[in-house]
Order: sequence, then C-alpha cells, then structure tokens
Amino acid sequence: MADSEPSSEPQGEGAGAAGVREEDVTAGLPPEAYEEIPGDEYTPYVASGQSLPEFTLKAVLVGIVLGVVFGAANAYLGLRVGLTVSASIPAAVMAIAVFRAFQTGSVLETNMVQTVGSAGESLAAGVIFTIPALFVWGLDVDQLQVFTLASLGGLLGVLFMIPLRRFLISGEHGKLPYPEGTACAEVQVAGEKGGSGAKRVFAGLGLGGLYKFLEDGHALQLWNDSPQVSLPGKAAIGADATPELLGVGYIIGWKISLIMFSGGALAWLIIIPAINLVAGTQVIYPGEIPVAEMSTSEIWNRYIRYIGAGGVAYGGAVTLAKSLPTIVESVKLGMGKIGEAAGEAADEIRRTDRDLPLKWVAAGALVVAVILDVVPTVPVNFVAALLIVLFAFFFVTVSSRIVGLIGSSSNPVSGMTIATLIATALIFVALGMDEAEGARVSVLAVGAVVCIAAAVAGDTSQDLKTGFLVGATPARQQIGEMIGVITSAAVMGAVLILLHGSYGIGSDTLPAPQATLMSLVIEGVLEANLPWTFVLIGVGLAAFVEHALKQPSLAFAVGLYLPVSLTTPILVGGGLRKAIESRYTGQRQKEKREAGVLFSSGLIAGAALIGVVIAAAIFFAEQAAWLRALVDNWTVGYGWMGPLATPLSILVFAGLAWVLFRVADRAGDAGA
Repeated sequence: MADSEPSSEPQGEGAGAAGVREEDVTAGLPPEAYEEIPGDEYTPYVASGQSLPEFTLKAVLVGIVLGVVFGAANAYLGLRVGLTVSASIPAAVMAIAVFRAFQTGSVLETNMVQTVGSAGESLAAGVIFTIPALFVWGLDVDQLQVFTLASLGGLLGVLFMIPLRRFLISGEHGKLPYPEGTACAEVQVAGEKGGSGAKRVFAGLGLGGLYKFLEDGHALQLWNDSPQVSLPGKAAIGADATPELLGVGYIIGWKISLIMFSGGALAWLIIIPAINLVAGTQVIYPGEIPVAEMSTSEIWNRYIRYIGAGGVAYGGAVTLAKSLPTIVESVKLGMGKIGEAAGEAADEIRRTDRDLPLKWVAAGALVVAVILDVVPTVPVNFVAALLIVLFAFFFVTVSSRIVGLIGSSSNPVSGMTIATLIATALIFVALGMDEAEGARVSVLAVGAVVCIAAAVAGDTSQDLKTGFLVGATPARQQIGEMIGVITSAAVMGAVLILLHGSYGIGSDTLPAPQATLMSLVIEGVLEANLPWTFVLIGVGLAAFVEHALKQPSLAFAVGLYLPVSLTTPILVGGGLRKAIESRYTGQRQKEKREAGVLFSSGLIAGAALIGVVIAAAIFFAEQAAWLRALVDNWTVGYGWMGPLATPLSILVFAGLAWVLFRVADRAGDAGA
C-alpha cells in the first residue's frame, strides 16, 4: 500500500508499518498466526480497536470486476480440463497493485477486494461441476435457470458458514491452517509493510509466475508439467510439478500431506492394479469397455472416483458428528446475540468478532427453499428443496473444515456432490419419484445447489481466515461474499450458453469431465445400476483409517479421490517444511518456517495469477483474431526432447524445491 497519513495506520497491538522495528517488519504476520493459541487471544495485524476504511465503494467495485473476470475464465478452464484456479491470492495481489498505483487503499480494503473477487472463482467451480450436465443431456438451458441455481447455492454457502465461523476460524486457530487464507493474509501484510517479508513474497510470486508460464501446457510448455511413470499392472506414479502445489504442501505441513499422499498412493499403486487384475476382460459399469482395455487414467476416472466419493462421504459424516457439539455451541452463541439485552451496546462486541445476525441465516435459508420451490425455471419440488437445505448445511460444514486442513485447491467438491446425488436419487427412488418426468433434472438441481454451496463455503472460510489474521470485520466480509456471489452468478449463465454455442459442452474441446460424471451417477441410481461395490469400498477404507489407524479419514479420503499427481508435489512441500523444522528449534525454527511460508505464499500467488491470465487469454481469444493467433502459436512444446522430457521436468521441479528450502533455511542469517 502507498504511504498514507499516520492516523490511518494501525497502532498499538498488532501495529502495522508505522513505528515498527525492521525485525518486526520482516516477520510478516506475527508468530501467533501459526501457533495453537485460543483465537480470542490472537491480536490481528489491524487490532480490533482500530478503524480503517474497509467496506468502501471502490473496494467492492474492484472486487466485482475481478470476480466476474475470474469466474468467466475459470468456467472455461474448468470445462476444458476439469480444474479451476483459486482467485483469493491473485485478487489480493491485484488489489495491492491497483491501490498502490493510485496511492490509496488500506489493507482492509485490499482484503475486501479479494473477498468479493474470489467469490466468482468458487462459484464457477461449483457451477461447472454440475449444471453443464444439462447440456450433456441435450436440454435447453436459460440464463435465469443458471442464475437462480448459482446465486441461491452461493448464498446458502455464505449463510451456513456464519454460525461456523467462531468454531472453525477462531476456536480452531492453530489447528486448522487454512493454507490459502493464511497465504493471502501474508501477501496483504507484506504488500502493506514492505521490508524483507514483502521481498520474499514477491520473489516467490515472480518465480512462481515465471515457472508456471514456462511449463504450462496452455503456455510455452518448455518441459512436461505432469511427468508420470507407468508401472506393471497399470499402476502409475506422477506429479503435477507446479509451484502452487509445492507451496500448498509447505504451508499445510508434513503430517496432512503424508496422509493425503497415502490415499493417492493406495489408489494408484494398489487398487488400480487390483481392479485390472480381478476384472480382466469384464465390462463393469460405468465402464463401457473391458477393464483390460482401459488405461490407468480411465480406470481412475470410472472407478476410483466412486471409491473416493464413498470415503469422502464417510469422512464427512465423521467430521460432522465430531463437530456437532461445537456447532450447537455456535448456534447457541448466535441465538444469544438475538436475545441480548437491549441495554448492551453493539460496540461491546469486538469489531473483529461481529458476524451477521443468526436470524439472517434462518430467514435466508427459508427464503432460498421457498424460491426453489416456486420458481418455475427450477424443477425442484418441496422435498427436493428440503434436501437442498439439509445437504447444503452438511457439506458446508465438511467443506469449511476440509479447506482448513488442506486448502481450497484440494477441496473435493465434486466428491461431495457425488455423495449428494447418490443420496438424493435414492430418496427419489424410495418415494417413487424416480419415474416422474424430469426426475434426473430435479436430482441434478439438488446436487448443483449443494455443490455450489460447498464450493463457496470453502472460499468463504479461507476469506474469513484471512480476515481473522489481518483484522477485518466478519460481518462486512460476509456481505461482500454475498455481493460477489450474486454479481458473478448474473453472468455465469451467459458464459455457459456462449461456450456451448461456440464449442459444444461435452465435446472434445470442452469435455466437462465432472458434469459428465454427475450425469452418469444420476442415471446410474435412477436406473438402479450404480457401482455400489466401489462406493462401499471407499466407506470401508475411510472407516479403517479413522477407527483402526486413528488418523483423520477425511484427509485420507481426499487423497484417495484426487489424482496422485496432485498429492505427490504436496508431499514434497510438506517434506521441505519437515526438514526445516527438524534442523532448528525455538525462535530460529519459527523464523525460518515463516520465511518459507512467505515464499510459498508467493509461489502460490504467482502461479495462480499466470494461470488466470492464461485462462482469460484462451477464453477471449475467440473474440479477437490477433489474440487467437497469439494463443494458437505461443506454445513451444517439449516433444522434441523425447525421453529427456520427464527427467528434465523432475530436475527443474527439484530446483524449485531447492530454492524454497534455501530461502527458508537462510532466513535470519547474515546477509540473507
């Protein structure tokens, strides 16, 4: 942020740039941001007694613009490759740059920009995982239908997160790292404070962005960004050797990254070969050809995802059961606010602990259910509307805790949606509603709203963690999330219709992998041919990990569900942090660990920014001939390397990991 009047700087506890020693400036967030202490004892960067510009028109407008752009770009990218790019950190970095250029803006305004802007990306993720199934079925889709499902799902995600904030964000401080939220806070504080902390963040940002552009398959692609080694029996091991996954691994640490990797390794090194060996020449639904003729990726896509969905469903149920006492406590706290004595002034509640009133949650959920039941463009009856509210609350809780453990990038939203679709379809069958015309569309509508709610809740959780660390006002952030949801939802229908008209959703150009899988799940249950064996295997594995091994089954199930290529680089990042923490103790350990977190934050931000830029360039290329020519011809490719492509990829990624280790290891040393 540009220099501002002294009165606008946070003073006293949680002081910012004004009157702070250089050694404090280099530390970014205080060490307590990473330590397991009671949340109400943590002093944020902007103390609760300070008042800075926060919910301003310029911050909201910049956030809306970024949310719409990120949402549209991610819709295209997700339909094409099945992945989206997290926008919280890119939005924060862009806000810092914009406000610095105009010499205006406080750190809380920057935080509001990323809060509003990131809602578009998370909403797009939920939308493209489900609603495109309507196009796959050859049905007509209108903008009002998409807007209704997207906006109501997003609002449920924000509303149901409100009573959970005190428990998950404040009460679990130090236990749930919220890697993207913490990284985003580091980026904002570094941008505000300058000093060596900012240098580490922006050095990581530059290196992460450069690395991403050089390796990405949609950019130069100078080396293989996803090296994979095939093993006997169709087993395989590989890595999406990207800066953002390495950075996420460092931030979440060794234990969680190892549990995640164990799930992926079990799937790709043991279960896939076992399926191939046992099934042989059999055709097993949802496969359409003999298993023996399938590739490793096809076996994973057709069968392992069902196993992972079963594991995620069980892990989610366990998570909810464990959280019920604290959820009840949160609700009681909220009800207590409603019934507070009239004589208690609102300012007696700390600014940094003010949520929207709980009555908004109840009233909002009721309004959403009524709208879903009465709006003719959404084929949802009363039973389906009730299921939406119940499943949304369940998976908002699960999603909010998952992203606290392992980050939004690895949030298995599509796995939760599969579980929702299975349960909803079974209820429809039990009630005899499966024969009704449009039953599959009704089931999809339930899954779509729940999926969007879970995706938005994960983003909201990260944003609220960022706000908790920097000292934002939760109620204002919650309003900002709602604004971002509604404005992004307003354009999402037009984007989907445009893409379908240009390329065809479900085609080779835009295969929409998750939405296609959702359509198979719905048809499988309604037509009574769902592969329950695979779902129950996942349930059994998660139960074994939870109760026999006494390890968190949700992290394991996430690893089981995701491609092992995602969990491998995360494991490397976690290993680097373990190596740093094993070499030092006390204050030196904290100093070096936090330097690595700062640099990792930059790696995540840089790679995500370039990913968004590339996605936007691809999206808008069809609108301008010169841009289309640039996009079509900028890829160099690594094909000429032949067998050296994979070793080069591993070598370059090892170099990136070495740089991260050196940055952390040299922190605090003379001249470093």
